[in-house]
Amino acid sequence: MIGRRRFGDLVDRQLALFVEEHADLLRDCDDALRAYNAADRDDADEHYERFGDLQEEVNDALEDIRDRYTATLDDSLAERYTAEFDRAAAKRFRGVWL
Repeated sequence: MIGRRRFGDLVDRQLALFVEEHADLLRDCDDALRAYNAADRDDADEHYERFGDLQEEVNDALEDIRDRYTATLDDSLAERYTAEFDRAAAKRFRGVWL
C-alpha cells in the first residue's frame, strides 16, 4: 500500500498517551511560549530560556518513548518506525518537537 504508515496506529496511540500523561508539561510549555511572545524586550530572554527548558523536557520524553520501542525492532523496521514517529511528533507538536 503506497503511502500507508506501517506504524501509524501505534504511533498515534503512543502520542495520545503521551499527551494524556504529560498534559501539565505540555500546558507549561504552551504557557511559557505565550509568555515569551508577550514579553517585553528586557524579559524576553528569560521567558525564552524557560520555554527552551520545557521544550527539551518534551523532546526528551518523546525520544524516550521512541527509542524504547525502536530497541525492540530490527534495523530496517527501526529506521521506518523512527521516521514515522518523528514525522507524527513534528506534526502533532509543532514548535515543540525538534
